[in-house]
Amino acid sequence: MSASDFTRPSSRLPERPHIEQLRRQAAELQRRYASGAPDAVALVTTELPDRPAPSAARLPRSVALLVVARRYGFASWPRLKRHVELVTRYTRIPDQVPPSAEPAPEFLRLACLTYTDDDGPHQWEQARRLLRGYPGIPDSSVHAAAAVADPARVRRFLADDPDTAGADGGPYRWPPLLYLAYARHDPDVPERAVLDTARLLLSYGADPDAGYLWHGLPTPFTVLTGAFGEGEQGPTRQPRHPHQLALARLLLDAGADPNDGQALYNRMFGPDDSHLTLLFRYGLGGGDGGPWRARLGDAVDSPAGLLRRQLRHAVTHGLPDRVRRLAAHGVDLDSPFADGRTAGELAALHGHPEIAGFLASHGAAGPALAGIDAVVAALLTADRAALDRLRAADPHAVDVTRAARPDLVRRATAAGRAEAVPLLVELGFDVDAAGPAAQTALHTAVAADNPALVRLLLSLGAEPTRRDGRFDATPLDWARHLGHQDLVRLLTPLTGE
Repeated sequence: MSASDFTRPSSRLPERPHIEQLRRQAAELQRRYASGAPDAVALVTTELPDRPAPSAARLPRSVALLVVARRYGFASWPRLKRHVELVTRYTRIPDQVPPSAEPAPEFLRLACLTYTDDDGPHQWEQARRLLRGYPGIPDSSVHAAAAVADPARVRRFLADDPDTAGADGGPYRWPPLLYLAYARHDPDVPERAVLDTARLLLSYGADPDAGYLWHGLPTPFTVLTGAFGEGEQGPTRQPRHPHQLALARLLLDAGADPNDGQALYNRMFGPDDSHLTLLFRYGLGGGDGGPWRARLGDAVDSPAGLLRRQLRHAVTHGLPDRVRRLAAHGVDLDSPFADGRTAGELAALHGHPEIAGFLASHGAAGPALAGIDAVVAALLTADRAALDRLRAADPHAVDVTRAARPDLVRRATAAGRAEAVPLLVELGFDVDAAGPAAQTALHTAVAADNPALVRLLLSLGAEPTRRDGRFDATPLDWARHLGHQDLVRLLTPLTGE
């Protein structure tokens, strides 16, 4: 542990925290405090402003534990300890589950959506082949029977042992409902079989809010999350359950909490709002946040917080229908976000004047943009008249903006503002300038599966062999990974692969 570990007055818990790790931090704080280390003294003073400073010679262990707890946002050491124990209990790491030589666990490992790099049709085809070769797999456990949506087999297991309805098992240590909801090996699975299996498990006491913490992160992956599907890797590699709405409705009728942060996150990347329509019908945005928020407290977003996150993403990514839907359900349109920006400002800064206009018409504060922000808004909407006015007032406005915001071509691509891209390149913005994680505009257009924008960027000189900083992958690699075959065909001749 370095001295810098004690320079921050508050911090996020490390991934997969351990009690002993935190106790060692407290012991190290005691040692550094006794030596008079300024960072340790400052941390104690900051986290215990309501107490007299402990003796310079000794920091009691109980006080050191309290400081560590407060540093991570907990009122006491027992509360931090309980939180860590809960995280440990529910943490699952699907990508660390090794292949099995046994057909049944290997089938379950391959058949389910796990939100790892292995997700995709290639894996589910392996699961189908394994099931064809070993048709007795569903007889091996209630988890396997649930994964293939076989209610007759599930009923036999439950008759022998009713407690298995909610028992963790299989390679991912999930209860049967999760295997049912996350299974993707059979796109033609009958709806009736899925719903009958779910009803049977629920009738024996399965928890409709069952879930796990992926890699220990605090937003739970629930049964609803699995039903709704999708995510960062797109609908080809992370598809919805074949009967997503029917299964989700059954779970909600059984009492599943609609404030499912991970489901909302996974589905926010596309324009379809069928999940929101259903979740709002069951009270999304209201209530206390359900059992996971009761367990994990403020580590899980409040219902209102969930919807504000949805609003921000919809505003910045040009999803006007979603903004209207959120507004219709009373989401706060006016308050600034954590960075101080309002929804109206973000809409303008991301090239979505129609959303900014809608927000203003519903009473939200309009964008108050000046300087670089005003230039960015004009560039992303290709508003040459506004740009001319800004340049007349300051001839160096574009040069200053280009230096401060070099990746505007990528941002215009992310916003789907094709008309802004040629203007930006004309004004000297680098078509290959990278944004976060060294992702270029061409990577961004490939991720959006937008052939027209890909062709436009290539015509303006975008380099198809540039690699991003997160995966060290070219746009062609992205197209292959995401299953965008038209773009694979378009980019392959340009890369020499």
